[in-house]
Amino acid sequence: MIRTLLVTLIFFGLSACGVAYNSPSVNSFASTDAKVRVLPVTPESVLVANRSDYSPKTLPAVFFQTAGTGSGPRGAGAVPNSVLDQRVKPQSMDTRLPPPTTPQPYQIGIGDVILLATPQAGSTVEQLTGLLAASNSRQGYTVQDDGSISIPNVGRVVVSGMTLESAEAELFQRLVENQIDPTFSLEIAEFNSKKVSIGGAVSNPTVAPISLTPLYLDEALAAAGGITVTDQDYASVRIYRDGSLYQIPLNELYSKRGLQRIPLIDGDSVFVDTAYELDLAQAYFAEQIQIAQFRQQARIAALNELNAEVSIRRGALSEARDNYMTRLELDSVGRDYVYLAGEVSKQSRFALPFGNTASLADALYSQGGVPTTTGNVSKIYVLRGSPDPREFSALTAWQLDGSNAANLLLATRFELRPNDVIFVAEQPITRWNRVINQITPTIINTTVAAATN
Repeated sequence: MIRTLLVTLIFFGLSACGVAYNSPSVNSFASTDAKVRVLPVTPESVLVANRSDYSPKTLPAVFFQTAGTGSGPRGAGAVPNSVLDQRVKPQSMDTRLPPPTTPQPYQIGIGDVILLATPQAGSTVEQLTGLLAASNSRQGYTVQDDGSISIPNVGRVVVSGMTLESAEAELFQRLVENQIDPTFSLEIAEFNSKKVSIGGAVSNPTVAPISLTPLYLDEALAAAGGITVTDQDYASVRIYRDGSLYQIPLNELYSKRGLQRIPLIDGDSVFVDTAYELDLAQAYFAEQIQIAQFRQQARIAALNELNAEVSIRRGALSEARDNYMTRLELDSVGRDYVYLAGEVSKQSRFALPFGNTASLADALYSQGGVPTTTGNVSKIYVLRGSPDPREFSALTAWQLDGSNAANLLLATRFELRPNDVIFVAEQPITRWNRVINQITPTIINTTVAAATN
C-alpha cells in the first residue's frame, strides 16, 4: 500500500514539474532574451503582415522563350526574263475555252500585307494627324512563309488560307486572350499572294494581282496596257492553266462580250500573240512552268532550312530547361522556404513558388493539414523574425484561431515570407497522453519490483 502511494506521488510529481515530457509552445514571456510578440490573425493584421517587402524568385528567361519561326521569310530570288522569238504562222486557229470557275471569297496568302487599324484617343487634330500618317505610311504586317503575321504583345497569328472575315474573328479572339482592346479594323493593303502574268503582244507585260474582286480577262489585258497586235485575223489570246493550254481568237474576243469576262484564277498565264508566234507562246508557257517548279523547289528548301533552324532552337531550349530542373532537384538553385513544425501531418519545409506568393493555407494543406486529434487548431502560429538587424532576436507570432472555421478564410489571404516558421500547438489531452505513455513503463517496473520484494 505504501509503495503504491509512493509510485502515485512520483507520477504526479513528474507530471507537474514537466520532467516526464516537455512540449514546445509559443510564449510572449520567454526565458531567453528573445522578444516575442503574439498577435491574433484578423483581417486588419493580415493586411499589416502582407505589407512586408517580398519579391518572389523567378524562373530563368529560358522558360519564357519559344523556338520561334526562324530568322525571316525566304524566297526563290530573281528569275530570268522571258525570251522572245518569232515562228511561222499556221493556216487555222481553234477556240478552246477554259472550264468555268465559281467565284470564291478571297483567301489571304503568303506575301499579302495586312493593315491593322486601331482607334486612337485624342483631340480632333491629333486624330486627323493619325489618319493622315496612316494613309501616308500604310504600314502593316506581311504574311510570312509559315502563313502567320507577328503582332506586338499578341504573338504570331496564322491567317494564311483565311477569308478576311475569318481573319478578323481570329484576331479578335487573340486580342481578347491577351487582354487587349479588340476594337480594330482589318484590310488587305497589298495583294501579293495570287497573281496572273500577262505577256506577249501587249504594251507593258506585267503581273496583275488578284484582289477581293475577281480579275477578268479584259481587265488583265488592260492592266498590261492593251493589245498591240496589228493583224487581228491571225492573233489570239492564250491562257495557260493547270497544265492545259486554252486559246481565244482575237476576232471572237472582240465580238463576244462574254469571252472578255472570263474570270482568271491564281497561277494563270495570259499570252497575246499572232498566229505565227505559236512556238513562242509554247516556249513562254514552258518557261512559266520551269519558273513555277523553280520557286516550288526553292520554297521546299527554305521550309526545310526553317524547320532545321527551329528544331535546333527548340533542342537548345529543352536542354537548358532540363539542366535547370536537374540543378533544382539537386538543390543547387537558391529557393525560398518556410518551415512547418509542431502538430502537423509532416514536419518539413515548404518551397515558396517561383513568380508568385504562397498563403498559409497553401503550406498547411500541401502537407496534409493539421491533425485535429493531436493539433490544437486554435493555436496555429506563423513565427516571423524582424527584418531590422538591430532587433535580431525579436519576432512576431501571428496566431490563427482555427477553432472558428470562418477564420480559415484568413489563412488563404495570409501571405508567407521566406524563413517563416509555421507552428501548431498540441491539444492539452495530447500532452497528457504523451506523459502517460512515457511514465507507464516506469510505473509498471516499479510496481513489479515492489511486488517482488
